[in-house]
Amino acid sequence: MKIGAMNHPGRDVVSELRWMAEMKLDFVDLTLEPPAACSSVIDVRAVAKTLRETGLGIVGHTAYYLPFCSPFKALRRAAGEELRRCCEIFGELGAKWVNIHPDRHAPFHDRAFMVEMNLECFRETLPTARAAGVGLMIENLPGHYNTTEELGWFLDRMPELGLHLDIGHSNLLVPENTCPELCAKYGRRLAHVHMHDNKGGSADLHLPIGAGHVDWPKMIRALKRAGYDDTITLEVFSDDRHFLAYSRDRLKELWVS
Repeated sequence: MKIGAMNHPGRDVVSELRWMAEMKLDFVDLTLEPPAACSSVIDVRAVAKTLRETGLGIVGHTAYYLPFCSPFKALRRAAGEELRRCCEIFGELGAKWVNIHPDRHAPFHDRAFMVEMNLECFRETLPTARAAGVGLMIENLPGHYNTTEELGWFLDRMPELGLHLDIGHSNLLVPENTCPELCAKYGRRLAHVHMHDNKGGSADLHLPIGAGHVDWPKMIRALKRAGYDDTITLEVFSDDRHFLAYSRDRLKELWVS
């Protein structure tokens, strides 16, 4: 198991990497988002140099609001271009996987339209991803793409896609956490995991491990049954990094218990 954290997109990327290394994390879940970490403004050479100096690994993360299924073709095209530019940067930085958030915003259009437009963009991105040496993985999202059936619309039709399992998300807008069923069906496709806590319902709180209602021993057992033992990002969003450090230590304890 490797434990990492995500950079704040509004802060200098190199500075973010420095504090992660000081916290003795294993990798950065590098999100290429505005305003300070957008693909058009990031200093790729400086980031690569810092990764080498600190020994941090890297997982690729893209903005969750790219309009892959917009009813406007020009916006879909622009979103695809941004995704492909991110893949090229992540390949240059040494990432093996890049995450994608399937879009869910197409007013007055049905779910079939949204799925097809997402798939069209993902398929068009595959050649660029392959050339860059990165794999594409889709993240489960509450309310739209959060069950085996919903994620199957992508994973069953695109065997090239990996699964990026967000266990906080799998606890939202569902009768019970969908992590175990996703691991049971798509465990061999697991490429990366996010962990953060919440209290169910619809609020994506990004709390420290143990501060919400997620049954973490159960979730970890599901991951282990699937044979997963790789990168886990702690998406604990707080300016007080003690909560992140606590979650890191608690995860280590839970993993070996």
